[in-house]
Amino acid sequence: MDNRRVLTLALLITLLIFVVELVGGFLSNSLALLSDAGHMLTDSMALALALLASVFAALPATRKRTFGFYRLEILSALFNGSVLTILAIFIFYQAYLRFLQPAAIRSDLMLMIATIGFLANIGAAVILAGASRENLNVRGAFLHVLSDTASSASVIIGGILIHFLGWSYVDPILGLLIGILILRGALGLVFDSVNILLEAAPEGVSVEEVAGAIREVDGVEDIHDLHVWAITSGMNAASAHIVIKETEIKRAPAILKEINEKLRSKYKIAHSTFQTECESCTEEEHGHHH
Repeated sequence: MDNRRVLTLALLITLLIFVVELVGGFLSNSLALLSDAGHMLTDSMALALALLASVFAALPATRKRTFGFYRLEILSALFNGSVLTILAIFIFYQAYLRFLQPAAIRSDLMLMIATIGFLANIGAAVILAGASRENLNVRGAFLHVLSDTASSASVIIGGILIHFLGWSYVDPILGLLIGILILRGALGLVFDSVNILLEAAPEGVSVEEVAGAIREVDGVEDIHDLHVWAITSGMNAASAHIVIKETEIKRAPAILKEINEKLRSKYKIAHSTFQTECESCTEEEHGHHH
């Protein structure tokens, strides 16, 4: 199956568990189940983003939107992250109320629904496991589903403790822990998307290092006005002014080609725009676009 089909199937399973756990959480009065439903929602959104990314990547650029629609993925990540942060805070508040006043929980129902969620998650994980080796998007989705499986398992254990030992405090404690998981995912989404929208240097790419790599290329005298940014996650771009040695002016196109290849292989920089200059030839500045 291709990535998009795999992601769609996993998304449908996750959304289904979300609905089942949401209804089950209300019926059994279990905050742990409701939080787990929230966790499923987090991961449905992550899967939907991965799916969006693969759809947008295939859309052609238009005259007005020269980079295509990649940034839509980032905007939706920012929106999702913000919604999930609010959700996590709501769960913390509910857990706090339950510590003050423990609620009666139908643990038999809680157990049954958590078990359904657990099994469905394992199904989704199996579907994603194969495709997660080649594709980063699918890999992210696979890791989300694994964390869902773990949180469903913890709700099952919680249900057993409440059912047989009557430990009702387990419920808000689990709610808190799953809320922390949701918050972690949400803040990650917010920070990553804000970084990309602020045109910050991409994760794991140091601008000084890129400048150094360019300076090492034969025939390059100096470099200034270097900018490195991400168009969307995993798609980097760069622009700079490059001063070429007097004696190497004839080789300018070859030098730029070498720089482009180096940046692509080392830093995944697929779009680069360089303007070349030389000390004595300011009258006829060469511009070269890649």
